[in-house]
Amino acid sequence: MKIKTILVTFGLTALLLAGGVLAQEEKPGYDYTTKGTRIFEAPGGTFMAKILVEAANLGSEDVKIAELTFPPGYAGSGHLHGAIEIFYVLSGRFGHTVNGVDAILGPGEVGIVKPGDTVSHSVHSKEPATVLTIWVPGGEGAPGFAGLPERAIEK
Repeated sequence: MKIKTILVTFGLTALLLAGGVLAQEEKPGYDYTTKGTRIFEAPGGTFMAKILVEAANLGSEDVKIAELTFPPGYAGSGHLHGAIEIFYVLSGRFGHTVNGVDAILGPGEVGIVKPGDTVSHSVHSKEPATVLTIWVPGGEGAPGFAGLPERAIEK
C-alpha cells in the first residue's frame, strides 16, 4: 500500500510539474499588463498621444486606446471615422461637435462618435484637455499621428 501511495503521489507531482512547464512555454499572444506602446508628440509639446492598447500589445486590431492631450485653444477640423470613437474626459474642457451638434465635455463626461458621423474637437479651457480615447475596431484609430515624432514606451 505504501509503494502504491508513493507511485500515485510521484505520478501526480510529475503531471503537475509538466503542466506548469507547458503553461509557462505557451505564449498568450498579448501582454497581460502594459504601460502602453508608444508616444507621439508634436514639436513644442502642443499635442501628445500616448498609445496604451493596440495590436502590438493586444495581439489584434479589436480595439485601440490612447490618452490624448490637446493644448489650450486647440480647434480641430471636421473629419469622418469608419469606426466607433469614444472619448472620456480626464481633465480640461473638451469640445465635441458631432454632425453639427456642439457639446463641451468636462472631467468624467463621455463623447461618442459612430461610423459615418462628422466630428471635430476643440479645447475650451486655459489648461490642456486630456481625454482617454477608444476606437472600435482599433485598426482605424489615430491615423493623424503618422507624421508626428514617435518614441517607444519602455517595457
